[in-house]
Amino acid sequence: MISQELTNYERIARAIEYLKMNFKSQPSLEEVAENVYLSPYHFQRMFTEWAGVSPKKFTQYLSVEYAKSLLKEKQASLFDTALETGLSGTGRLHDLFMKIEGMTPGEYKNGGEALSINYSFAESPFGPLILAATPKGLCYLAFEEDQEQAFRHLQEQFPNARFQQILDLIQQNALYFFTQDWNTLEQVKLHLKGTPFQLKVWEALLQIPMGELSSYGQVAAAAHAERAYQAVGTAVGNNPVAFLIPCHRVIRSNGEFGEYHWGSTRKLAMIGWEASRTR
Repeated sequence: MISQELTNYERIARAIEYLKMNFKSQPSLEEVAENVYLSPYHFQRMFTEWAGVSPKKFTQYLSVEYAKSLLKEKQASLFDTALETGLSGTGRLHDLFMKIEGMTPGEYKNGGEALSINYSFAESPFGPLILAATPKGLCYLAFEEDQEQAFRHLQEQFPNARFQQILDLIQQNALYFFTQDWNTLEQVKLHLKGTPFQLKVWEALLQIPMGELSSYGQVAAAAHAERAYQAVGTAVGNNPVAFLIPCHRVIRSNGEFGEYHWGSTRKLAMIGWEASRTR
């Protein structure tokens, strides 16, 4: 039988191809599971283990990517985009964008034009930095020596947004992490834009305690993506909020500290600084 000849990898590859071809019809879990000769329960578990996200999340990601191309490249209306993507209306399109992209479809279409972002420059134990926040939370933190270049990189992340250089409460709370007791601070709200897989990896990073280290394999396991080491590494490298989302606490399995987006020397300094504070 065909069902017995398929390996697990072939089942997942076949399911991904099926979702890519049929996401506009928003196929059910049962429909996709039947296509790879598995029960819905076993398919859900196997797909999540291999792909790092559930079949539903993967379908949502495909839908958003297609909707983004319609909004940007074809300048389609929100209503037409919703229908062309297989959604019942603009309400579902709005909910999907907010869940996956952290912004409304209208904001995405306008390149973030409707977003209001406050930003400021500050000093830290690890050098000058730029941080930025929307009314929903901190959206960006990066170590940069040159302020003009730092602001340019921020603009590249949110083209056409309205920027105002002001230190607001959200940014102040984020800066407190460099001077206060980590465990007594109120949780800083984050406004992150990323794929479901990236968000899952960043969430796993947030679970690494201060003063401790994890390997990429451990992060992959925490993100339920054990077989996606390379994708996990890419997501770690794309972290938009330095230090607060602690990608500096991730090292190689052989004990080497590895590279760091903001410099390997800074990574070593962060690890040592946190170790001394926890002791």
